[in-house]
Amino acid sequence: MNGNLEQAVSSIKEGLKIATKGLVEREILADLIILSAVASEHLLIVGPPGTAKSEAVRRVSSTLGGKYFEYLLGRYTEPGEIFGPVDLRKLKEGFVETETTGMLPEAEIAFLDEVFLGSTAILNTLLGILNERTFRRGNTKMKCPLKVCVGATNMLPDDESLAAFSDRFLLNHFVEPVSDSLLEHLLDGGWQVRSNEIVIKSSISDLETLIKAAKAANFSSVRSDLAHAIRVLRKAGINLSDRRIVKCQSVVAAAAVLAGRENPQRADLWSIIYVIPTADGQKLAREVLKDILEPSENVTLKAAAEAASLGPAARIARIVETGKALLTPETKSDSWKLELEALAREIDAGFSADNMTEELTAIRTKIVGMIEQNENQI
Repeated sequence: MNGNLEQAVSSIKEGLKIATKGLVEREILADLIILSAVASEHLLIVGPPGTAKSEAVRRVSSTLGGKYFEYLLGRYTEPGEIFGPVDLRKLKEGFVETETTGMLPEAEIAFLDEVFLGSTAILNTLLGILNERTFRRGNTKMKCPLKVCVGATNMLPDDESLAAFSDRFLLNHFVEPVSDSLLEHLLDGGWQVRSNEIVIKSSISDLETLIKAAKAANFSSVRSDLAHAIRVLRKAGINLSDRRIVKCQSVVAAAAVLAGRENPQRADLWSIIYVIPTADGQKLAREVLKDILEPSENVTLKAAAEAASLGPAARIARIVETGKALLTPETKSDSWKLELEALAREIDAGFSADNMTEELTAIRTKIVGMIEQNENQI
């Protein structure tokens, strides 16, 4: 991996760490925003209101420092609220031109909440921006710098007329309210988020470096593995359109680049789980592809890789990273010892002596030593 690519991966990884601080069970969402952007694709989030969807997008965007546009669509939203007002001076001269300053056509990262509530005029114009990165309206035609558009909805639409628009969001993520066991973390994290300022740790130029690397990736070594995975999915009744199958490659290539690999490997195939457009389909795919996805891991997108693959490699990477952070805390919160103990229990419950790596063994030894030291001081 060349120096520029290595630096970009490191910056994005640090930015994600900052963006997800205090966001409980939203690490996967943050990972997928970056994965979608590097793949030059778009992400649809499905989940109830009040589940920190918009907060996660804002925080990821803030760490990148790019031009950001956000809007909550409604049935009476006018196109001008999204794309900009018509230039009245030009209109007097007989030209319909749009003043796009600060609006979606000039954004690099966009978040559209309740995206399916947009009017036909809005959705048709959005199709051009999402597909071709081109804005057309009246006499206005311009290329858009959009890296990723994140759409959000409470539920997938039943209306067949919206199917074509929905299909433009290649990646799909389904969120639920934070689980009962993490309510204390939710309360603590939510309190921290109120006062945490986002520091720009990466940049749009880092993102562009990764996008370029993903497009240049050589897919030949893993194409047969991807084809095999698609056949397994079809056998299980999970059928993807030809368009989605082809575009899977861009997502796998993006996962590879974010893992620090110039070319994709089997360890990057976990990303195809998020191309499946339904929650039930994703759940079934995790089961039928479990053996294929076992070697999955990603140093940057640890949460997304682990959740997609259910594999030990991704789980070990996440535990090791978490353990290192807990062993060198900036401050020891009230829950610090409990988090150490929970991580030690997870290691003991999930891994035997035979399948523990040297790094995982070393982390466990340090955690146990830290717990014993802390108890002796009480």
